[in-house]
Amino acid sequence: MAQREGLSVSITTKSDRVTDDLDILREIAARSTLFVNLSVTTVRPRLARILEPRAPRPDLRLAAVRKLRDAGLSTGVLAMPVLPGITDGEADLDALARAAAEAGAQWFATGAVFLMPSAQKEFFPFLDKRWPKLARRYREWYAKNAYAPEEYRQKLSARAAALRKKYGLGSRPDRAWVNSSERQLPLELLKG
Repeated sequence: MAQREGLSVSITTKSDRVTDDLDILREIAARSTLFVNLSVTTVRPRLARILEPRAPRPDLRLAAVRKLRDAGLSTGVLAMPVLPGITDGEADLDALARAAAEAGAQWFATGAVFLMPSAQKEFFPFLDKRWPKLARRYREWYAKNAYAPEEYRQKLSARAAALRKKYGLGSRPDRAWVNSSERQLPLELLKG
C-alpha cells in the first residue's frame, strides 16, 4: 500500500501497537487517503479489563491516538461496541468523548453492540455471570434481530451528536482531514 498511489485506506484497531508502523503509515498517507480508527469501549480500566481482557488498556489506545495525530495522520475514536446498561451512561460516554478530544481525535462515533445468534451464545452467559439484571433485557432486545432496538439506537446517536458538538469532534472521517500533501490524480481526456 505504501508503494501505491490514490488508495483509500481505513484501519480500525483496538491495538496501540498501530503506532509501531508510523513510518509506513506516513508513506501511505503521503500517496493515498488514510484514516485510522482506534476502538475504545470505556475509559474505565477495570471495566475495560472485564469487557476486553486481551485488548490494550484504554489509556494506551488513547495515547496511540495522540501519537498518530502528532505524526500528522487522520485519526479518530470509535466508541464501539456500546453496551446498553454497561458502557452507555451519560458520564461514561462523556468521559470517553472528552478523552478522545484531549488525545487529538478528529472524530468520535458510537455504535450499539451487534449480536448475531453465534455471538449471543457466548455473550449471554457472560451477561448472566457479570450483569444478571441486564441479561433479560438483552435477550428480549436481541431475540429477533442482531441490532439494538431502533429507539435505543436513535437515543445513542443523539447523545453522541451532543458530545461531538460539546468537544468539537467530527462524526466520521472526512477528506478535509487528509494530509495536505495529498495530490489529486490527473484526469486525462481523450483527444478526438
